[in-house]
Amino acid sequence: MLGITEGSMAVAEAVRLCRPQVVSAYPITPQTHIVEALAEMVANGKLDADYITVESEFSALSACIGASAAGSRAYSATTSQGLALMYEVCFNVAGMRLPIVMTIANRAMGAPLSIWNDQQDSISLRDSGWMQFYAEDNQEATDLHYIAYKVAENSNVLLPAMVCFDGFILSHTYEPVDMLSQEDADRYLPKFAPKERLDAADPISFGMYATPEYYLEFRYETDKALKDAKSAIKAAGAEFGKMFGRDYSALVEGYHTDDAETVIVAMGSLCGTVKDTIDEMRAEGKKVGLLKIRVFRPFPSEDVAAALKKAKRVAVLDKNISLGAKGATALEVKDALYGSSIPMYDYIIGLGGRDVRKKDIREAVALAEQGKGGQYIGLRKEVL
Repeated sequence: MLGITEGSMAVAEAVRLCRPQVVSAYPITPQTHIVEALAEMVANGKLDADYITVESEFSALSACIGASAAGSRAYSATTSQGLALMYEVCFNVAGMRLPIVMTIANRAMGAPLSIWNDQQDSISLRDSGWMQFYAEDNQEATDLHYIAYKVAENSNVLLPAMVCFDGFILSHTYEPVDMLSQEDADRYLPKFAPKERLDAADPISFGMYATPEYYLEFRYETDKALKDAKSAIKAAGAEFGKMFGRDYSALVEGYHTDDAETVIVAMGSLCGTVKDTIDEMRAEGKKVGLLKIRVFRPFPSEDVAAALKKAKRVAVLDKNISLGAKGATALEVKDALYGSSIPMYDYIIGLGGRDVRKKDIREAVALAEQGKGGQYIGLRKEVL
């Protein structure tokens, strides 16, 4: 059913259709609308789930651990400082191989305090063992929740997933969204059947103490499962496309990359601005393209290398910064291109909600053509 709705409301409705049995979250801007809507759905009997109110984000994800370990489909949502407060628990979730799905309404990290958008929060958890999906628009943000649960609960994966969409830019924006019916959602995402769960009649333990004789093997298994998840994501995305006409089988998505001399690499809502700019530049005769990263973890290195092999140069736009190094996406793309002669240039853009304009995209392309990377785009040098 197609309708115009706020991004947060569309995500909340998609979560409802996924039939989580336990929802636990703590409100924090700009994620609040999602959990407010879910709380109302539970209160009104529209969602048959236990909604656990807690005193912090740490407790919210901890409650989800207990629910998932007991065999329930669990969900949470957060952003920024709230995700940072979950740091310890995020590693526990992945280490216990619990298929929890969590929405991240991306927001900058303090200090200084900012409620506006960049992707520093989720990127900072890239090493925690969670799958990470990044949405360009609200339709994609909505659909990725079904896929996230489908893949997370795959017996060959059994890992948690973050569905990330840009705070305010998407979460508070009204767009047309084609929503599945409950019948369609149930057809795509069957009832959760846990491979292992806590049962007093058949006791097991999760997250036990590991001595050095065992810890390395646990990390190896988690790493292998995350890498193997690539094929599961592609299969789940292809199945979704076959059923509903929106194909998410590609971990990366190209836009005018076949003949592009300069290919921009980006994630999230930034890709929409980049596409508009590319359309204008191509009308002027400049061969520019975009490679959108939809799945950041597991990072699709082979797909990225294949998509960029015809480019003369690559310009990576990061709405995050690995301080003292580069943007996280640039580091991954550079690794994917290892052994290639294609030059890659990195640019930091849009931190703390700074507007990204078409002229900023053009500036990055111009700098890449000059062989100049390592730049902050839109930096106000007069205030330094």
